[in-house]
Amino acid sequence: MNEDVIERYFAAFNCDDTAAMLDELSDDVAHHVNEGEIRRGKDLFADFCAHMSDCYAERLTDMVIFASPDGTRAAAEYVVNGTYLKTDGSLPEARGQKYLLPAGSFFTLKDGKIARVTTYYNLSDWLRQVNG
Repeated sequence: MNEDVIERYFAAFNCDDTAAMLDELSDDVAHHVNEGEIRRGKDLFADFCAHMSDCYAERLTDMVIFASPDGTRAAAEYVVNGTYLKTDGSLPEARGQKYLLPAGSFFTLKDGKIARVTTYYNLSDWLRQVNG
């Protein structure tokens, strides 16, 4: 069931288990981030996760998962509970700022794997919180 794939993916995220997240992805996964280029393939997804883990500590709560009846699409709405650990490129300086950010992800599923992940959050809201 496609909800199970999404649940395992997010459970792995909340455990900082990138390998388990990768297990839920197709080899040719397309990762559409909120700001930036589309990353294709598990290697680029793993690189992204390593970078994010270096700069942010995040846990997702209040998760609601939605799935299409045909099993090809899913979505999740959640709250990101985060700490900004290390300055990320040209973003504001990290000083351990905490943030709570509503977010969502959209998925395409193929052969029991996630073939597309699109993530959305309000960058202006995040900037306001970390600039406090």
